[in-house]
Amino acid sequence: MRDVLMPLKEAIDAMKIDCDEAALGKFESYMKNILLWNEKVNLTAIRDEKEFVIKHFVDSIMCADHIGKNGAKTIVDIGTGAGFPGIPLAILFPEKKFTLVDSTSKKINIIKSVSEEIDLNNVFFIHARAEDLGNDKKYRERFDYCVSRAVASLSVLSEFCLPLVRIGGHFAAFKGSDIEGELAEAERAIRVLGGKVDLIQPFLLETMDIGHKLIYIKKMEKTPEKYPRKAGKPLKEPI
Repeated sequence: MRDVLMPLKEAIDAMKIDCDEAALGKFESYMKNILLWNEKVNLTAIRDEKEFVIKHFVDSIMCADHIGKNGAKTIVDIGTGAGFPGIPLAILFPEKKFTLVDSTSKKINIIKSVSEEIDLNNVFFIHARAEDLGNDKKYRERFDYCVSRAVASLSVLSEFCLPLVRIGGHFAAFKGSDIEGELAEAERAIRVLGGKVDLIQPFLLETMDIGHKLIYIKKMEKTPEKYPRKAGKPLKEPI
């Protein structure tokens, strides 16, 4: 294992998750391929390997312990971008099924190609807007778990994500350290969409510059049929 992956190994060990050398090799190969593609297509502003490992890999697996303990088998990643957090989680949990969604076809095509190169077989890719996916009977309320690191307010993310989660499942939103105001603003949207804040988890490792928090929202009731609203509406007029 290369030294650059040590922060990742430390985080995995801290959560007591099994990860062998082959899996670590997939992490390294994925990073190298994404950084190579990044020279042609803007996938990430991070170009340094050490920073990539901490801010993409370590940050992405913050919810791994929660996913592992609640028995989720199907996970959807909304607004995956360059494959985060979906790809790192899929490497850690080869027995689970991951569906990665993004509205930019170029990004979906790239991460699909890179995933095939590293023999990641438990990941599926969809080019779509979250609003459209949430209204598709094939996907609506079909997933045990939803994750998202997409840049949007919690009320907007909740409308994107909660319609996809089955009753009893969870939505994990990756947020910054100062979330009180955003959480208060999203309270109504979460309730209307059938969710309830279940847990707020700080994630801070002294050796790493990560001060994010995870908001775990449990799906308590079915999402009303009117949600999600048509594409663009949630961003313009949050619930």
